[in-house]
Amino acid sequence: MKISIICVGKLKEKYWNLAIDEYSKRLSKYIKLEIIEVPDEKAPETMSLAEEEIVKKKEGERILKNIKDDAYCVALAIDGKNFSSEELADFVEKTTLRGISHIVFIIGGSLGLSKEVMNRANYYLSFSKMTFPHQMMRVILLEQIYRAIKINRNEPYHK
Repeated sequence: MKISIICVGKLKEKYWNLAIDEYSKRLSKYIKLEIIEVPDEKAPETMSLAEEEIVKKKEGERILKNIKDDAYCVALAIDGKNFSSEELADFVEKTTLRGISHIVFIIGGSLGLSKEVMNRANYYLSFSKMTFPHQMMRVILLEQIYRAIKINRNEPYHK
């Protein structure tokens, strides 16, 4: 199984990179993991809605260029479905049992995802109604993917 995470923006802080490296190393025993960073657009604090849409559209084009036709896409979105860790594990397992070998998780930039990306997504997943920094969301997502795999393999992992 291959899991890709496409995210907007580059990680600059060492502590986020260390956490991502740790979960990437753990996951490498079980799956092929790919993390793709696409450049973010400058987004000043004061923008019109039209300007926000332009930013999301440009970021969305960069995201979509990295998605293969046969990939199953999961967009992280506030209005998506909330899962427990066990439900995420079940979702991953059922997705692979349907013959899907490549799952792509998409984390948008500070303004969210474009309509085009949302239309390409096969599923919307929400971790919370709260907004998290995209850097933190990468770590949370990787940890939950790792937890899901451990659950599906009936291997111990801390609670």
